[in-house]
Amino acid sequence: MSNVSVFPAPAPDRDRAAEGAAGHLIAAHGGELVDLLVDAERAAELKAASRDWPSWDLTPRQLCDLELLLNGGFSPLTGFMKQADHDAVCAGMRLADGVLWPIPILLDLPRELADTLDKRRMLALRDPEGVMLAALHVEEVWPLDRAASAAATFGTIDLKHPGVAYMLQKTHPVAVGGRLEGLQLPSHYDFRSLRRTPAELRAELVREGWRRVVAFQTRNPMHRAHCELTLRAAKEARANLLIHPTVGMTKPGDLDHYTRVRCYQAVLHRYPQHTAMLSLLPLAMRMAGPREVLLHAIIRKNYGCTHFIVGRDHAGPGNDSQGKPFYGPYDAQEALREHQDELGVEMVPFQMMSYVEELDTYLPQDEIPPGKRTLDISGTELRRRLQEGRDLPGWFTFPEVAAELRRTHPPRHEQGFTVFLTGLSGAGKSTIAGVLLVKLLEMGGRPVTLLDGDIVRKNLSSELNFSKEHRDINIRRIGFVASEIT
Repeated sequence: MSNVSVFPAPAPDRDRAAEGAAGHLIAAHGGELVDLLVDAERAAELKAASRDWPSWDLTPRQLCDLELLLNGGFSPLTGFMKQADHDAVCAGMRLADGVLWPIPILLDLPRELADTLDKRRMLALRDPEGVMLAALHVEEVWPLDRAASAAATFGTIDLKHPGVAYMLQKTHPVAVGGRLEGLQLPSHYDFRSLRRTPAELRAELVREGWRRVVAFQTRNPMHRAHCELTLRAAKEARANLLIHPTVGMTKPGDLDHYTRVRCYQAVLHRYPQHTAMLSLLPLAMRMAGPREVLLHAIIRKNYGCTHFIVGRDHAGPGNDSQGKPFYGPYDAQEALREHQDELGVEMVPFQMMSYVEELDTYLPQDEIPPGKRTLDISGTELRRRLQEGRDLPGWFTFPEVAAELRRTHPPRHEQGFTVFLTGLSGAGKSTIAGVLLVKLLEMGGRPVTLLDGDIVRKNLSSELNFSKEHRDINIRRIGFVASEIT
C-alpha cells in the first residue's frame, strides 16, 4: 500500500494532565464510573462469611461479564440484572430507570442451586479453580424465558445465530439478580500490561493528554484494510486511536486471541508515533448486530473514548438457516446514529474497504472510481492459503502479520497427523504400524510416535476389562493421547 494516510498527533494538554481521569475525559455512562471492588478489610469479612454460603463456579461468559461489572466497563450496572431491568432492556433497550442499555447481563444458574437461594442469602461467585471473586447479594430469583429473551435480543430464534444457540442450549433456566461486592478481578496471565481497567485506561489517556479518542473494536487480525480504515477514522475525527480488541468470548471458530494480539502488536509501528494505543477488552460478545454496537459504544465511553468506528456488518453473526444475513450490512450504523447524541459518543462510519489494484491503495466502496478493478481475500480463502502454505500477498496484509498467522497455522504438510489402525486380533495391525513407523523415520523431517494397543492397555488402561463399555473407554484414552502427541 503506497499511500498510507498520516495524521498529526493532537496537541497534548500538558497543563491539564495532572487533573485526574475526570479532568477532561468524557463522563462514564450514567454519569459515574462504577467500581465494585471492596477494600481488603471488607474482602476478608466476605471471605470469612462465605464459608456458610452457597457458591457458584462461573462459566467463561459469566467470568467476562463479572469482570466488566466489577471494573466499571458495564457502568452504570452494579450487579447482575433483576427481572424488571431484563424485561425493560428486552422491550425497549433501556433499564427500568430509563437509562439506555441494549443487552441483558444475566447470572443464569441451574435450578438445583437456584432453589436453595432466597432474598436473605448471599452467593459466593468463584472462578473455575474455586477462587472467590465476588459476593452477590441475592435480591431476586426468577425463571428465565430463554426463547423470549433470545428473540428480543437477537431478533430471531434461529440456532444458526451463535448468540441464540448459546442462550437456548447453554444458558441455565433460572436467573439471579442483585448487587455485587467484588473481592478481586479474574486472574489473567497473558498480556497483563495490555489489560487495563476503565480507570487505568482513563488515567493513561490523561497522562498522554488525549482528549479525543476514537475506539476500534475488532475480533480479527488487522490487515492493511483495517490499518487504512483506522488511520482514516482517526484523521477524520481529529482523534487519537485506541485499538480495543475483544479477548473474551467471540464467534465460535474465530482465531484465538493470543495470535490476534501478537498481530496487533506487530502493526502498531505502522501508526505515527504517540497516536495509537493497544488495550484489551475482556468482553463476551453476543454477535447481536444493531444492539451489540450500542453496547460496544457504551463500553468504550466508560473507557474514556469519544468516538467509535463502525464498519460494515458490525458484530454480525453471518447468515441464517435460509442463507440470508441476520442483519443488514449497515443496520448497526443506523442503530448507533439514532442514539449517538444521547450517548455522547460520536460514530465514525465506514463502508467496506477494498484494494484498488490500479491505484495501489485501499478505498471505501463509495470512493472507488467507476471501472477500477478491486481485489479482496475472504476469510475462507485466507484459511485455505495458510493451510496450503501459499503466500499472503503484500497488498492484503503486512509481512509481520503474515508471519504471526503462519506461526499459529503452519501449512498442512508441517502439521502433525494421526494414523489409526483397527482390526481383529491377528489381523496385522502391529506389523503394518511397525513398517509405517520405520518408513516415516526413514523419510525424516518429523518425530514419529507409535502407540501400540497392548502397551497402552498395560500402562494406561490396566484396570479395564474387555466389556463394550471398557473397550470404548480405552479407545477414547488412546484418541486423547494421540491428539496430544499430534
